[in-house]
Amino acid sequence: MTPRVDAWMRQANSDWAVAELTAQQGFHSQACYHYSQAAEKALKALLISLGSLPPYSHALDRLVDSVEAGGVDVSPIRTVRLKALSRMDTETRYLSDNEAPADRFDAEDSAQARTAASQVMAFTQATITPWARYLEDTLTVYTRVRAS
Repeated sequence: MTPRVDAWMRQANSDWAVAELTAQQGFHSQACYHYSQAAEKALKALLISLGSLPPYSHALDRLVDSVEAGGVDVSPIRTVRLKALSRMDTETRYLSDNEAPADRFDAEDSAQARTAASQVMAFTQATITPWARYLEDTLTVYTRVRAS
């Protein structure tokens, strides 16, 4: 895994940890936001591992489309509620009329966000690891051939 991919995954894991802590304390809108961020950053790490520059987007379905365009079978995460998780990126931070996000999101919402984000995180980690090994092996062979 390259240092850049590793940095994105470390941040995804950090967002996941914050989501877990805030959900446990009953701050469900913040938990939903951080679960969304964890999924987004994990997908961007995967895109970088494929040699692609991630689009400037919080739309998880768009990021998954980009991963698929990079040659990865994304069928395992096509059933994940990505649009709902993407909406949590903004709806959990901004007022709607006179209603605060803290009043709109509850334990059920953060549990659903957790489920969706965990599926995305598991998929990206399972995909990045073998891909990174393949790239490292290819680079090693290329380096040996050039040296000969």
